[in-house]
Amino acid sequence: MEKNIISTENAPAAIGPYSQAVKVGNMLFTSGQIPLTPAGDLVTGPIKEQTHQVFQNLKGVLEAAGASFTDVVKATVFIADMNQFGEINEVYAEYFGDHRPARSTVQVARLPKDVGVEIELIAFVK
Repeated sequence: MEKNIISTENAPAAIGPYSQAVKVGNMLFTSGQIPLTPAGDLVTGPIKEQTHQVFQNLKGVLEAAGASFTDVVKATVFIADMNQFGEINEVYAEYFGDHRPARSTVQVARLPKDVGVEIELIAFVK
């Protein structure tokens, strides 16, 4: 089965030994995205602003692989404060619309750069 590394300038470059995404056959696995702009600036404002930046990064990675949010089959959401789940969920719903992929949401002790949210996706790419 063919494996392709996905890279785009429309999301922050990998800052460690990983790829923005890997496509294996028709499946795309994104790395977790945090609220870091493609230029490398950290979005530290309210959680909704952070979440929008995460989704803009994910959009860039999906598009680089020939996919969109409607192709996502599974999302994993890592949040630093479960009390912010409602606000994160509002932004999440804006990007997915009526599409409802499977999802896990977990509160974690700490995220990279002490951000409030990180999201990774699995998509089926035609």
